[in-house]
Formats: sequence, structure tokens, C-alpha cells
Amino acid sequence: MARKSSSDSGGFIFKTGLFAILAGAAFWIFNQFSEKKSPDTPDTKPQTELPSEKSPTEQGAATSTISEDILPTSSKGGEIVRHDYFVLSYVEAHEQAEWVAYELNRDRLNENWAERPNTFRPDPEVSTESATPRDYTSSGYDKGHLCAAADMAFNDQAIDQTFFMSNMSPQVPAFNGGIWRELEELTRDWARKQQKIYVVTGPVLPATAKTQIGFSKVTVPDAYYKVIFAPEQMRTLAFIIPNQVSDQPMFNYACSIDKVEAVTGIDFFPRLLKGSNEALESAFDPLSWPINQTRYKKRIAEWNN
Repeated sequence: MARKSSSDSGGFIFKTGLFAILAGAAFWIFNQFSEKKSPDTPDTKPQTELPSEKSPTEQGAATSTISEDILPTSSKGGEIVRHDYFVLSYVEAHEQAEWVAYELNRDRLNENWAERPNTFRPDPEVSTESATPRDYTSSGYDKGHLCAAADMAFNDQAIDQTFFMSNMSPQVPAFNGGIWRELEELTRDWARKQQKIYVVTGPVLPATAKTQIGFSKVTVPDAYYKVIFAPEQMRTLAFIIPNQVSDQPMFNYACSIDKVEAVTGIDFFPRLLKGSNEALESAFDPLSWPINQTRYKKRIAEWNN
């Protein structure tokens, strides 16, 4: 057999290297120009779990843009955890937040949406360690956002922090993608209309958990609530919705803030709704909060399935 010359070997190595470079470039271009997912799109891609160590952008995350005036109070002894654009109270016994508080305003909602990162990971700010994505694996429950990703889609860091597991709660998939999604979208509509609203949302946690999932024993709530206050219009609204699929109109679940306080044991907006403003906790006017009926029809026809 004829022996290959050194020039032949060099040509082979050159071609192999060139092929590797071209293949790598093609892979990079494919990733860069793949279709981006909006923050409201249900998860279909594999989810990335990251370690709980703080990244450089998360160092010193105990500071927050959220005013102390909008934070509720509770007797459950939750740990107050502050992120850049939302604050939560983490209850170790249930491995989730009892409430998450934040502001929604028109200017931020009108920004171009950042890409949904899907980087679910433990919250490094929870001193007792939060739940992990593995707690939800094969559980039959979604990692349901309390502070919606789309509510924080005005910049990359804000939306990324909504994927901390401290902001997750076990939700029935048809609830998460159905009526809870509709309420999240309506809440953003109301923020645009009212200019600015304060939102406090969370699970209705039982005194004793009936169902738990994962190694961390994350409590599965029977229901969820959302409390809304429009400070400029001095209007309030609240909801309590069972953690299950629903074909009922949204306002069948509307109620006063007083009712949510009675069910959860949480005092909402104690620094803002006091004195003459305290009456706002006991009543609400549905006509002040218009609903897009198209979403309700879409929930029944598509989202619940």
C-alpha cells in the first residue's frame, strides 16, 4: 500500500478542523435565531435547573425597589425575602411563599418583553433553603408562578428572578394554564388602565397540609388568592380561586380584601388602608375593573384543555 505523504495528512487535518469550525458556527447561529418564547407561553422546552449559589448580579439582592408600605403582615412567621422588584414571605413549613408583593405599572408593561429564561432554581436568599425543581418532578403539578414572569418582563434580571423556587407553588396544570393565566393577564390590563396597581398574591395555606410533594414536602394548596389596590383611584379588588380547572366567569371568584384576610390570616396593605381608607377593605366595585370576555371564551375553548 502506498504511504501517504505529509502534505496529504496536513490537508486532511486542515479539512477536519475547518468542518468543526463551520459546524460550531452553524450551531451558534441556530441558537441565536431560534424562535423566542413570550413570558405567557406555556412551557414546552426542557427546563434548566441552576444551582442556588448567587450569581454576580444577585450579590446583595437583599435590597429592593419595593416600598415597605405595600407589604402585608402575617402571624405565620415567614422569612421576608427581598428581590429587585418583588418581596415575599417564605414559610419553611410549607416550602413556599405565603405572599408575594409587587407593583405593576403601565410604563414597565409597555417595555419590550425580555425572553422567558425558564431557569428554575432554588432561591439563594432563603436562609432555610427553598424548595427545588426536583420536588415537582413527576408530581402532576406545575411550578406555578406567584409573581407572573410576564409581570416582570421589562428587563432580563427582573424576569429571571421570578424563576426562583420561592416564587413557585404547586398548581394543577389546567388551573395554572387556565383561570390563573386569565387572572394574570387581566391584572396587567388593569395596571395599564389604572396607571399603577399594587399586587399581593399567594396560596391559601392550610394549618395542616393534606397533600405534599417532593423530598422537601411542598404543600399543595387548595386555593390561591390575589389582592389588588389601585392607589391613585383608591380602588380595591380581590379573588380566591380553587386550585382546579374552572369554567366559571372570573368575577364568580371576586371578593373583598376582608374575606381574603379572614381566610389567610394576612393583613393586606396595613400602612395604606387605615383610618378612613380602611372601608376599602370591605367592599369592591366590579364595574371599575373591566374584563375582556374574549379571554374567558378562550379559556373555556383552549386553555382548560
